[in-house]
Amino acid sequence: MTQCCPGRFRASLSRREMLAVSANGFGMLALSAMLAEETRAETESSAIIHAPHFPARAKNVIFCFMDGGVAHTDSFDPKPKLDELDGKSFTESKNPTANGNRLWLKSPWPFQQHGEAGIPVSSLFPHLAQCVDDLAIIRSMKADLPIHSTGVLRLHTGSNNAGRPSLGSWVNYGLGSENRNLPGFVVLSFGVVPCGGLENFSNGFLPASHQASMFQADGTPIDNIQPADKDPRLQQAKLGLLRGLDTGFSQSLGIDDGVESAIRNYEMAYRMQSLVPDVLDLRQETAATQAMYGIDSSVPSQRLYGTQCLRARRLIEAGVRFVEITCPPGASNGTWDQHGNLKAGHEKNALDTDQAIAGLLCDLKQRGMLDETLVVWAGEFGRTPHSAGRDGRDHHPEGFTVWLAGGGTKRGVIYGATDELGMQAIENVTSFYDLHATILHLLGLDHERLTYRFGGRNMRLTDVHGEVIHGVVA
Repeated sequence: MTQCCPGRFRASLSRREMLAVSANGFGMLALSAMLAEETRAETESSAIIHAPHFPARAKNVIFCFMDGGVAHTDSFDPKPKLDELDGKSFTESKNPTANGNRLWLKSPWPFQQHGEAGIPVSSLFPHLAQCVDDLAIIRSMKADLPIHSTGVLRLHTGSNNAGRPSLGSWVNYGLGSENRNLPGFVVLSFGVVPCGGLENFSNGFLPASHQASMFQADGTPIDNIQPADKDPRLQQAKLGLLRGLDTGFSQSLGIDDGVESAIRNYEMAYRMQSLVPDVLDLRQETAATQAMYGIDSSVPSQRLYGTQCLRARRLIEAGVRFVEITCPPGASNGTWDQHGNLKAGHEKNALDTDQAIAGLLCDLKQRGMLDETLVVWAGEFGRTPHSAGRDGRDHHPEGFTVWLAGGGTKRGVIYGATDELGMQAIENVTSFYDLHATILHLLGLDHERLTYRFGGRNMRLTDVHGEVIHGVVA
């Protein structure tokens, strides 16, 4: 019953009257929802562990970034048709001036079937070939542009433009770190910034505490990790003074994310100084384990990449949520960017990475960690099945290969396909949006619900795109 005037009641309201008397109520509902979003964002920026949206298959991610673009037709996607056409004119270009100036190029490396699944792998990767029964190989990835900077940014952030949070930052935001004394997102770097810049590892518009912590490949992993003050009480006093000054400054600004993040970074750095050297001390590993990763190699770049892969396992084991491993320095626009010297370049890069990544998979499996650790192997695009010369390939986003292992993925499967020449993804075509949605799904995160309010709308890693690739989910 509603009261329409003193002493009189009636049973119903017209629609016009209903909207008039309830307008403020609708406004309050909208306001409360907006405030809840902001409160959740502020709370999550400093929390340690957050609940996933649904039961997770994976707890952690190790991303092996193959920058520059691995040739899919020389690695995991054999094309016998190229053997027939090798050296013949390429006449299928959309650019008429290119037709006749390029030649089809067969793979310099033979393929053989491996594992119970009988999956073909190039001789470039003899160690990974022994792990194919643990891989979910996606042959139908498609990117936007044949440009390194935009491709690398798209792979890392879901956008061709700088300013968006990295995949690792979104994972850290969504789940937090399992160890309050270690960052949730770590990049193991060889000191070379990939195309697209440090924006690839940025927190973007997420709170600054979610950006990557950069660990160096050679020598001490973090500058100034050892305290300069011999007396810990002196260091604690300095940190206390900094915390007090920053807190007062932040409050004067009305709680500033940059200052709050600086406070948390000081505190994290203080806790890391005793834990990081221990976690990354590979002397605690047996000689057999180090040899599995190729750390006993006489090739410096292979030894360093093996060191990074073993460090990644130890960081994941210690509770770091997301670890990215970059490649040793190579070509100017990415390690695998062989427009010329394809054979020498790809063989050098495979030597550096093949044994270490295979060792990582085997080590995780032996320790019972592969079931809950998702390993991702991907670059920004593939390389052309044709060439302007006889020993090089160019950028090719129209169809290429990435693979996943562990963390709730199917094992020993091939998903999607390119055409008989490797020119176009034609079956179960996938995008980086789909890859990101799948990674989040395996971590128990719904890519449509993992959002952050920015610029007047709810932002997400996959923007308004992305479908989980259920064909690779166990």
